[in-house]
Amino acid sequence: MKLLVVEDDETTGNYIARGLREEGQSVDLVADGREGLIQATTGNYDVMIVDRMLPEIDGMTLVKTLRGAGNRTPVLFLTSLGSVDDRIDGLNAGGDDYLVKPFAFGELSARVAALSRRPQAMERESVLRAGDLEMDLIARRVTRAGQTLDLLPREFSILEHLLRRKGRVQTRTMLLEAIWDISFDPGTNVVETHISRLRAKVDRPFDTELIKTVRGAGYRIDA
Repeated sequence: MKLLVVEDDETTGNYIARGLREEGQSVDLVADGREGLIQATTGNYDVMIVDRMLPEIDGMTLVKTLRGAGNRTPVLFLTSLGSVDDRIDGLNAGGDDYLVKPFAFGELSARVAALSRRPQAMERESVLRAGDLEMDLIARRVTRAGQTLDLLPREFSILEHLLRRKGRVQTRTMLLEAIWDISFDPGTNVVETHISRLRAKVDRPFDTELIKTVRGAGYRIDA
């Protein structure tokens, strides 16, 4: 996952970033709300961790601004403001979860993981594209370089999921939950099998590979 941490306390920010990086996450750390807003609008993040009391722009304003601009990246508020009213205000401002300081890193990590698995409210485009690949969601038709591809329903769903998250790695667990509605590892290679079949139709007959394997992480479609 790619995460953005907006935390003005240097010790806390470094502690969070170090712990998440040790778990294999990619983390950008900034110390004020203005820089956080810039990073959030120019980066492609899976989850943001935002303190409420920030210099330049406070966390509530930061998140409200992002939501007003259509940014739906999940936000975990991490703050010392822990009253019921504070939590309600944070969630009403557009936060998806709320964790009060002091906190246990294990709980923070678990909440971030849960947010990353939550389907985001995405714009429902009628046509999705990547390179010379085009998916018409209304006609349920996929073409590449003008050639129609005959996809089975599950293959269509996997490809749609990857196209909607173009440029972002989707793990095996994410695909199991999104496509098969399975929240545990069934101990089979069902994901790998379907990805292989999808590649045989989407990539193999063409010069350029679109469905990429990110070693040790999952799968991704690049533009």
